Amino acid sequence: MTSKDSEKCNRAAVYAEPGTVKTEVVELPIPTPGPGEILVRLLYSGVCHTDYAFCMNKISSLPVPTAKGQVGGHEGVGEVVAQGAGVDFPEVGEKVGIKFAADACLSCTNCLEGFETGCSKLKVSGYYTPGTFQQYCLSTARYATPIPEGIDLVTAAPLMCGGITVYASLKRSRVQSGDWVLVSGAGGGLGHLAIQYAKVMGARVLALDIGSKEALCREVGADNFIDVLQLSAEQLASRVGEITSGGAKIAMICTGNVQAYEQALSWLGFRGTLICLGIPDKEGALRPEISRMIDREIRIQEPFSAYKASNRLEAKECLEIAARKGIKVHSQLRKLEELSDVFQEMEDGKVKGRVVLDLS
Repeated sequence: MTSKDSEKCNRAAVYAEPGTVKTEVVELPIPTPGPGEILVRLLYSGVCHTDYAFCMNKISSLPVPTAKGQVGGHEGVGEVVAQGAGVDFPEVGEKVGIKFAADACLSCTNCLEGFETGCSKLKVSGYYTPGTFQQYCLSTARYATPIPEGIDLVTAAPLMCGGITVYASLKRSRVQSGDWVLVSGAGGGLGHLAIQYAKVMGARVLALDIGSKEALCREVGADNFIDVLQLSAEQLASRVGEITSGGAKIAMICTGNVQAYEQALSWLGFRGTLICLGIPDKEGALRPEISRMIDREIRIQEPFSAYKASNRLEAKECLEIAARKGIKVHSQLRKLEELSDVFQEMEDGKVKGRVVLDLS
């Protein structure tokens, strides 16, 4: 093993009582990378709504509840400080990111089709595998994402999940220049990134959120904004139709709000595509009207939540675009000890943009 670090402990935030927002900061040993692994000294970690869901045991599709003492997090960035046997790249000193998918087999049909997060041998950062709410984290070398020049690490951290998710979903939707992309939950962590990646791809963006988030949405590029609290469902659908000349080409639901899913199809025009990103608190929120779907030839894109997001190529593309085009993350730096408070703020819907934990 080669190394360039000499600290003696690893401060980490663990889920103290899964099912609640309670976390605890503990000191753990600094791990040693095995064959094919690297050790990363993490400097920042974004906090994703999926981390909150893991802590609260709210994702029913996962096979087992979150374990007490689990180190959460899956949006980490830092510097390689040690290599295990057989590792040539990334080199010690390189800046890398750690994302939701900690490792996959890369040989099964799902992996070969680019659906690496659907691998039956998938390792999940912050759920099956110790995640990025710690100062030192092991990563399979082949799965670490290089951080390009021209992007600061505070910005890069939330892109490791939030940015990758919205970029990959837009790429797969085949958005065209001039298309209207509607972003619901536009002022949130996913939404404000979705606006920017849609604009980079040449789309026009209609942002939907509460009025207090209008300034942020317009700052990051939204062409138009609707305060969802000021209109009834029928009025909202009518207003969307007026702005987009008959309905959006793509509607991205970046919130778990039940009402957003109940109304989503009414916002789409002919051959529109619905992209489901936020996870609603209850099943059945999306109720497709088959006649409407047939008449308008509406497509519902495969669900693209944070825990079904992208592959290694899309992660690389996402960061390169951010570096070249100046994607901005509206973020607030918080301490590791504040993670429980952050989760509570997420539950209360008080977070604007993204929260990034300072691990330095």
